[in-house]
Amino acid sequence: MPYLELRNVTKRFGPVAALDDVTFELEQGEFFSLLGPSGCGKTTALRIVAGFETPDAGSVVVDGKDVTRTPPNRRDMGMVFQAYSLFPNMTARQNVEFGLRIRKRGSEDRSKRARELLDLVGLSQQEDRYPYQMSGGQQQRVALARALAIEPQVLLMDEPLSALDARVRVQLREEIRRIQTELGITALYVTHDQEEALSISDRVAVMSAGHAEQVAAPFHIYGEPATPFVAEFVGTMNRLESAVVDGATGRVRWGTTELAVDAAKGRSNGARVLVLVRPESVTLEPLPNGQGSADVLSGQIVTSVFLGPVTRVKVGTDDGGVLSADVPSSSAARFLVGSRVIARFSAEQARVLDLA
Repeated sequence: MPYLELRNVTKRFGPVAALDDVTFELEQGEFFSLLGPSGCGKTTALRIVAGFETPDAGSVVVDGKDVTRTPPNRRDMGMVFQAYSLFPNMTARQNVEFGLRIRKRGSEDRSKRARELLDLVGLSQQEDRYPYQMSGGQQQRVALARALAIEPQVLLMDEPLSALDARVRVQLREEIRRIQTELGITALYVTHDQEEALSISDRVAVMSAGHAEQVAAPFHIYGEPATPFVAEFVGTMNRLESAVVDGATGRVRWGTTELAVDAAKGRSNGARVLVLVRPESVTLEPLPNGQGSADVLSGQIVTSVFLGPVTRVKVGTDDGGVLSADVPSSSAARFLVGSRVIARFSAEQARVLDLA
């Protein structure tokens, strides 16, 4: 039985449908992320779970109990906000103790719990510091400890790392995942950062225009996108709008070139399909003169961008398309802008979606 559920939730703000019949489920102890661009409905979904917004239709269920109309302070949920929201006149320890004080816990009990949690987030030496005396990363750790202090059923996090620099974000997201796993708490995490969501989540819901486009484990979200939006939003993807020329063998035509694509097998001849290929699945070979052969694309390198271990190369194909390929940076000298290449990918590495 799922531990946390959104069932057919709809929420409108005037003419805008922030959420349109959205359903998803979290297992107990699961780390679940809502991923999507600004305005897709992910924060609205989180606020409905927290009780800060009421859905126009649908329900929120926690551990088998409908909490749709339950006030936020009675939902037993911890919240970590993007802007930390620490009390500036309280020390780190006092901030962590705040929720416990509201719940009438004794002074000694509060102090002990706060120190345990500050130690858990690596801030035991900063318990007497005020927020202005701490870095952004330290403040966010205090906010996390404060949310955990009340021992919530569910931990909610709304873009908690977006205000931090890249290095601190990576470090802190790993800490959040470690703590969540150690405590076994159910976590719902909102982010627009695909790398963040894929690296720390058990499952991800990719949101777009108030809909959950795909709910799956990170590996499947990245490797098997269910819709064109997911394919484009999560990672870089080559999108080859093609036509099936032989559904029995899985051959498609992109521009003037025929390609073998296993996932096209079984589709009707003439059907319009979107062939999806990740840049890391494309291999390049120098082609000093002439044209490529069957099942490969020939063209000229138009851009080359160094990305550390790999260099992303864009190839302008001879029939007017553009294809991105990731090559090891140690081999990038073979693929300079202006050089002729052939590009290929194996038939089983491509995904295929139907086009209307």
